[in-house]
Amino acid sequence: MFYKKQGLPEIGEIVICTVKRVLPDSVFVDLDEYGREAMIHISEVAPGRIRNIRDFVKESKKVICKVLTVNKEKGYVDLSLRRVNQAQKINKNNEFKQEQKAEKILQDLSKKLKLEIKEVYEIIGNKLIEKYGTLTSAFNEITIDKTDLKDLKLDSNITKNLITIVKEKIKPQQVSINAIIKFETDASNGVELIKKALSTEKENIEINYISSPNYRLKITSTDYKTAEALIKNLSENITDFAKKTKSKFELVRQ
Repeated sequence: MFYKKQGLPEIGEIVICTVKRVLPDSVFVDLDEYGREAMIHISEVAPGRIRNIRDFVKESKKVICKVLTVNKEKGYVDLSLRRVNQAQKINKNNEFKQEQKAEKILQDLSKKLKLEIKEVYEIIGNKLIEKYGTLTSAFNEITIDKTDLKDLKLDSNITKNLITIVKEKIKPQQVSINAIIKFETDASNGVELIKKALSTEKENIEINYISSPNYRLKITSTDYKTAEALIKNLSENITDFAKKTKSKFELVRQ
């Protein structure tokens, strides 16, 4: 990808990497989205004892990791390969592929305008990423006519061409994240507490009763980043509510 994120990733962030060097006790990788190097200690490659690290990682292969520590002064980033679950791997891989697809749209725009891709990023790409977080999020908003680009103060011809290309290349999509919520309470008004804890007015968050104490959660969105943010926010809200009411809460991703 041409575009690289500025700075360093955040602790807990899921990142896609390319294996660069494999040593007996560590692995060095390139952070594909940041253009920086990071390290995976052998203890974070896989659970249990590892006899041969090369059984798990090989040079030039793509791996999806979780950021454990970030030293902003020295620019060091430590990762974990073993702490990433299957759902996170799938979501990150899909997100990365979608962003690559989105970048190709900017390449088409650069050809249309007879500009270098770097110039197109300077004119519009970076502004879209700053406003929406990713090109994918911006383009998904364009496909469903939910975005207003006027505040970016772009040339009307550039905006018109971008919207045309986006709608030709991308069709409105939906992604979903599923989980099981377990909520238990010994309070006498337990049923009311559970209803209050799990109630939400957001149309893209659906919670259905399975059997005590289990509820099925489904979150839909136009992109995984937004869906992940929604599930994180909901989990934090229910956790806070559970603490206040001395209840038990657990969220199990599917």
